[in-house]
Amino acid sequence: MRVTVLGAAGGIGRSLTAELVARGHDVTAVTRSGRAGEVVGARPVAADLYDPSSTRAACADAEVVVLAAMPPYHAWAGNFERMLEVTGAAVVAAGARLIFVDNLYMYGPADGPISEQSPEHATGKGALRRVLARRLLEEDRFTATVGRASDYYGPGGTNSFLHRMVLEPALAGRPARVMLAGDQPHTWHYLPDLARTFSTLVEHPEADGRAWVLPAAPPLTQHEVIGLVRETLDAPVRATTITPGLLALASLVSRQAREGRKVAHQFDRPWVADASAFEATFGPFVATSHRTAIRATLSWLRDPDAAGGLHREPSG
Repeated sequence: MRVTVLGAAGGIGRSLTAELVARGHDVTAVTRSGRAGEVVGARPVAADLYDPSSTRAACADAEVVVLAAMPPYHAWAGNFERMLEVTGAAVVAAGARLIFVDNLYMYGPADGPISEQSPEHATGKGALRRVLARRLLEEDRFTATVGRASDYYGPGGTNSFLHRMVLEPALAGRPARVMLAGDQPHTWHYLPDLARTFSTLVEHPEADGRAWVLPAAPPLTQHEVIGLVRETLDAPVRATTITPGLLALASLVSRQAREGRKVAHQFDRPWVADASAFEATFGPFVATSHRTAIRATLSWLRDPDAAGGLHREPSG
């Protein structure tokens, strides 16, 4: 199958590109530079996803296009709509299917496990995500599939919450940071597992026309994650908590903190994904244990070049 991955230098895009190549697909890996995140066996191509001409050329031969890119976190409004408009036109020109890499923002605040039937009542960024996904699924020019994941981590995922707040600080001997409530269960997706589930959506056209909450290992609290990091490093790992008051104070001067306040409901209560629909359709999914996944991620952080040639995810 001919697959074009837009955003192949990012965490999910890079892992998915590697998985698709391993499965024998003909993969075009699209990045802004045409070099970053390169995977052996994939064809690197440069494109600006706000530019119709270069995006159309990158997707020209594709049977499936995966949009794994997104604008900078603070600049979704306007830019995300433009990126989807340009990508949609390229998909139409190629006569391809579209797979959209999405998250769970539209479901928050959640009251219980999050499935495809959960209310999509979020405001702000979640409302934008809801509108974008519905627009894709209601398209009559092409078929689209939406895959939804919670926070991810893993080799290559240096823009992830766990990387910034826990893994990298712990490895450097600094305190891990707990967001709001460290005792609430949270679904964390491991990047190689996400690559496998998105590959399933790529390979199964019967997935088209709907959104899928993707499976992961059982949820862990932030304190449990830190415990596994301590176990793996066999060293003390201190933890500090970002309280609601500290987050509010920091938001006065920090754009990242202001963005964090908008998704506080993902950390001050349970945030658990229910992927039973995916497994009922495509079969049981055996996820990598968090113990194994954290060990592999920390090993990669110590030596990226020794872990399958993964490159660090570019910021922004």
